[in-house]
This record gives sequence, C-alpha cells and structure tokens, in this order.
Amino acid sequence: MAYSTLDNGTMNKRVTLKDVAKAAGVHVSTVSRALDPNSKTSLTDEVTARIKSVADEMGYRPNRIAAGLRTSRSMSIGVMIPDITNTMFPPIVRGIESVLEPLGYASILVNTDDVLAREQRLIEVLRERGVDGIISVAAHRDDPAISEIFSQGTPVVTLNRRLDRSLVPFVVHDNEFGISLILKHLVELGHRSIGHISGPVDLSTGQARAQAYASSCRSLGLADCADRVSVAERFDEDEGRRCAVDLLGTHPAITAMVCANDRLAIGAYAGIRSLGKSIPSDVSVTGFNDNPMLELIPPRLTTIRVQQFEAGRTGAEMLLNAISGEKRGAVGIVLPVELIVRESTATPSA
Repeated sequence: MAYSTLDNGTMNKRVTLKDVAKAAGVHVSTVSRALDPNSKTSLTDEVTARIKSVADEMGYRPNRIAAGLRTSRSMSIGVMIPDITNTMFPPIVRGIESVLEPLGYASILVNTDDVLAREQRLIEVLRERGVDGIISVAAHRDDPAISEIFSQGTPVVTLNRRLDRSLVPFVVHDNEFGISLILKHLVELGHRSIGHISGPVDLSTGQARAQAYASSCRSLGLADCADRVSVAERFDEDEGRRCAVDLLGTHPAITAMVCANDRLAIGAYAGIRSLGKSIPSDVSVTGFNDNPMLELIPPRLTTIRVQQFEAGRTGAEMLLNAISGEKRGAVGIVLPVELIVRESTATPSA
C-alpha cells in the first residue's frame, strides 16, 4: 500500500479518489471527471473548482501507474531530437510541452546524435517504457525504425523533417519559399555570383533547401550558380567552415553564400575569414532558422525565421489527435517563414 510522509515525519496513507469524494460529498466518478484534464466533463465550473480545491487541501496526487492500467495509456510521450546542443530545439520542446503538460502528459526527451542506429535503440527504450506516442525531430528521409513502429500502430509525428514517400504525419517549414526569399534579397543587392552550402542530403531539410536553391537560381536567371554547391555532412559549424573554404577555393569570385542553416552560416564566417576575406564587404552570408543568440554574433546574420514554438505545438496536437483516433485533414502541415535582414548581407564590392 502506498504511503506519504507528512511534514511532522509521520507516515500517512496515500489520499485516494475515494477520500476526496467523501470529503467533497460527491461520487468517486465525479471526482475522477473533475480531476482528469482529458475528460470531456459536463460538470459545472463551480463543482469542478470545489473538487479541485478539496483535492489540493488533502494533498491528493494522481496515481499514473494505476490510471495507466485502467486506460492502457502511460500519459507519456517520447520526444526525439538529433542534437541536444543545438539552440533551435528548446523552443520546439517548449511548444510540445505547452500542449502536453496541461493535459497531464510527461515528455521523455532523448538525443539521437543524428545516428540511425542510436535512434533505433532509443525508440526501443521509449517503447519499453510504454510511451503513448513519439514526436521525432530527428527523422531521416529513409528511416526504417520510424516507418516500422508507425506501421505497427504507434502514433508518430515528425517535426522539422519528414520521411520520403511515407504516410507518417509531419510538420515542416516552407523551405522552398524561404530559399527563394533569400536569393531574391541577394539579387536585389546586386549579387550575381552566389554559392550554396547544402545540408546533408539524407535529411529532408538538406535536400529540400538544396533543390529550392537550384530551382530559384534558374528562375532568377542565375543558372551558373545552381552548380556552385558544397554539401555538408552535418548541420554544424565545422562543416560550415569546411564548405565555405571549399566553395571559395573552387569559385573564388563568389560574393554571397546561401547556407542551409544558421550553424553552417556561423561556420562559414570562420572559413571566409581564414582566407583573409571579410563579411559582408567581400562575401555576404545568409542562414536559415533564426536560432536564438544569433544577434550576439557579429555581423548579425541575415536568415529565414521559422516558427519553432509553433512547430512543437502543432506537432503535439497532431500526435494527440492520432492517439485519440481522430484524423484532422492532411498528413502534413507546412508552416510559413519570413526573411530577417541583418548586417551579414550587403551590396557586393566593386
């Protein structure tokens, strides 16, 4: 039997729903409905508030294990991220928790390091803990582990990334429109010799932004720029530096670089400076995502702002709909983006 310790050090029997019902003068089922955040109750606000007040005064705490046995739900959600050091992901997690926490769900956060084998092990860890569903911000375009659990009936939603040719629900940002905004901005400044630091092509964000760069170059009459691409193996600063040096070594006349994300852009800063060039007078640089803390790194980066918190919130709502068996519209949602112009882009020098 479960016990709790009072402030005076004595042991006291754990407060149950029956205890709260007796103190409030109502039926146990009434207490259960009043205290369940997921209950579509017909109780009046006054009755619900009174029961919650009694429960708080008595120190009632829900027994999630017992509730899980009754409902076959653990009230926990697995959240998979690819890089715990990336400042893009905390706002996404906050968006997820803004939906889950008020409904009594707990998030179990795991870090995959963007390694498929590690991702597969962590999926099994989450399933062993009985999570009701998984939100993955770490999915690859070809992701057998995610595909398998989805086909077996586990509710799954991917954020920021998506699987190729899959029915797994997703929330992504408008990569194509974002890249087109960046290129139009650079052309308006007078740039005609532009290069692209692409993200990893096994990730949907890397592939989509690279494809958008090539098609936008052609539509803007910059066909030669479509082939000026250096592909990063990871979305990080080291790869941004390497790719920037590679681009300028192959195409020294480049006056602007379109980077597939902000971390690659910050790495490109270091690569450009290592060759004795400055930003933006010699080379303009752009990013994608508008990560926190960017304004502290000079020159402040021109980038595409994505809706990180909104992506997390939307993904969590989609997952809960899947858990409850509800189907709402299309499989995927594309969130709008906007161009944020700062000091890292300027008119090319003569």
